Amino acid sequence: MSMQQEGIVISAEGEMARVRTSRHNDCENCGACPGNSAIVLDARNPLGAKPGQLVMLEVKEVGFLKSAFIVYILPLIAMALGAMAGGYAAERLAQDALWFQVAGAAAGFAAAVLYIRYFDKSASSNKNMQPVITRILS
Repeated sequence: MSMQQEGIVISAEGEMARVRTSRHNDCENCGACPGNSAIVLDARNPLGAKPGQLVMLEVKEVGFLKSAFIVYILPLIAMALGAMAGGYAAERLAQDALWFQVAGAAAGFAAAVLYIRYFDKSASSNKNMQPVITRILS
């Protein structure tokens, strides 16, 4: 499945265009991002849309859900696993578990942040994860 949304092309360079669009319902419900109701996306531009044109964007829902999972859920899982590993290490070393669990959770969170940075770079170059201009409306 995919989500479609209207937007206005701000600039176009080669096969990419920068498009300003309003937030969709999922973004409005989340509220994690500051600012007004408009966002700017880099989208593939196979139709050659020009600045100022109204266009229809398509975003694959699978990529959207995968990104949301990695950004919001993965750090929580990594912190929990890190805390459990820290507790296990403290038990093996016969030490107080609290500081080992805190250090393990911090290490898990840091590893998740590093993976998110890697995922962001790879997703920006992955054509299947990028929004695509599917129609020029005006």
